[in-house]
Amino acid sequence: MEEFVGKLWHKLITRAADRDHLAAAVTLEQMRTTAGVMFRALGGDGGLRVEAATATEHGARRRWLQHIAGSGSSAELAWRDGETLRLPTQIALFADRRLNRDLYLWLAALAATADDERNLPRPWLARNQVLTLRVLNRFPGLKARYARLCAAQLAMRPPLDRLPADEAAQENAIQQALREPGSVAALPPARNAPQPVYLWLHPSPPQQQAVGGRDDDTDDGEGKTRDSEQRKKKRGEQVDATEREAGIIALRMENMLTWGEFVNVNRETEEDEDEDAGSVAAEMETLSITRDKRTVASRLRFDLDLPASEYDDHPLGDGILLPEWDYRRRALRPDYCRLQPMLARDATALDLPPHLRRTAHRLRRQFEALTQNRTWLRGQPDGSELDLAAWLDFAVARHSGHPVREQGLYRDFRNNQRDLACLLLADLSLSTDAAVNNEQKIIDVIRDSLFLFAEALSAAGDRFAMYGFSSRKRDHVRFHTLKTFDEHYDGAIRGRIQAIRPGYYTRMGAALRQASRLLETQRAGRQLLLLLTDGKPNDLDHYEGRYGIEDTRQALHEARQEGFHPFCVTIDQKAGDYLPHLFGPGNYVVIRRPDELPQQLPLLYARLTGS
Repeated sequence: MEEFVGKLWHKLITRAADRDHLAAAVTLEQMRTTAGVMFRALGGDGGLRVEAATATEHGARRRWLQHIAGSGSSAELAWRDGETLRLPTQIALFADRRLNRDLYLWLAALAATADDERNLPRPWLARNQVLTLRVLNRFPGLKARYARLCAAQLAMRPPLDRLPADEAAQENAIQQALREPGSVAALPPARNAPQPVYLWLHPSPPQQQAVGGRDDDTDDGEGKTRDSEQRKKKRGEQVDATEREAGIIALRMENMLTWGEFVNVNRETEEDEDEDAGSVAAEMETLSITRDKRTVASRLRFDLDLPASEYDDHPLGDGILLPEWDYRRRALRPDYCRLQPMLARDATALDLPPHLRRTAHRLRRQFEALTQNRTWLRGQPDGSELDLAAWLDFAVARHSGHPVREQGLYRDFRNNQRDLACLLLADLSLSTDAAVNNEQKIIDVIRDSLFLFAEALSAAGDRFAMYGFSSRKRDHVRFHTLKTFDEHYDGAIRGRIQAIRPGYYTRMGAALRQASRLLETQRAGRQLLLLLTDGKPNDLDHYEGRYGIEDTRQALHEARQEGFHPFCVTIDQKAGDYLPHLFGPGNYVVIRRPDELPQQLPLLYARLTGS
């Protein structure tokens, strides 16, 4: 009974203290695409991801009901950093749903003009006034929207006559700055911080520190990652590990009702997990993590050390030095990465696996038809029929007195030659060890895709090559040779495909640059660079995050300058966050069901090559 009454009281007091209009709420998931498009259309950095902001304490005065309910001490405000645009997870400030939606778009527009201020920092009040004026001057169509939002925001602000003198002066300055941006030079001092201004960017955004950064996303057993609903970054701090064996623990039961700001997260051993840890951690502003180097024998997941040479694939040569793009310096770092070509050690010639033979037979018949396409070739020096159009042009020119030679007056019905070359680059990183279903892993799906892709293209007679890649920092980018352009597809190639296995991380830029070098050797009317992956670029070092994204984007830009056509096929369900920035619209496809990839890949190739 006590517990029931306590829950009922908590529900009632929280509802009374909460002034949000949940019936008119708009979520970031609903607005992510629209806000991202507007941010980039108004000049924002195209490489920034749109993600959920973290609630931070504002230090402003709270109402007595909020004190009783323990709420109202933090707020989700928008901000941007070098990698992300942070917007509130949900906006329910206004009773009008259209105003909540407009606030998302206004914040995206405000953040889009913030690039000009990054090298010239200003105080919070002055900075947001400058940004507001800049948006209104550059985009006059937003003036009416801002006026509506400003009026609704002012109606929510605390009345000046109910505040102490110092806080009233501070609040009056903020309201004046909202009504007439640029009219207030400085914020008067006060004992308490002002109430959050939801039309402005965060006064002091949290310094984000990545927590984690491993290549394999942990799965919850149902094919969904744990952070699929809310992808919020937390402020992270590195702390010393606590000893488990020694010491006396004194408990006070009332202290067990909530979590503290310290959580001993063992990232290395991954022992038993608290079922409520995810929901509790989502409400925390800062996560303190530590590394524990001790291993747990029963839960040994993987070893990222390089295997001994007698068990590893054959290295081909001493490695190839390649540049890497540093987006901070806006310049290439010459000879920064070492790419090591590899060849499978224990690959033996074999036939196509039995479970693929029926599908392969159907694909071969479809692709063999491509070589049997016949077309009329006009303007030929000889042929089976007279080309009437060419002969008429010749006769008119001769009759007009122009000196012309008798050439190209015939047409012939011949096989159509496909003048193209394709290089398939497969991501063999550690994440491919994840399960697709009860019977297959991602690496099995990729292997079957390579088999069927090779069967189809060999039937069509197209020139193609296949390589795989993974990496372990910049000095060891593994580039596995599966089939070169000069090799004929046979049992030995199938043996190399069968030998592929999950590798390490995904330094995509170096692999793409090497693939472009190999594609340069092929003289063809069209050159297709096809990337098959299950995730975004990453590695153990600084290649994580924006750095890896920008290096990959630069490598793709270099490939396009050479006349190649890069295209990405991915099974990453979050690919929409970064692939438009990397490949551009229409140059990638997301396979929603990974187990369909083997059959979809050859058909996708046929569409890409106009067959």
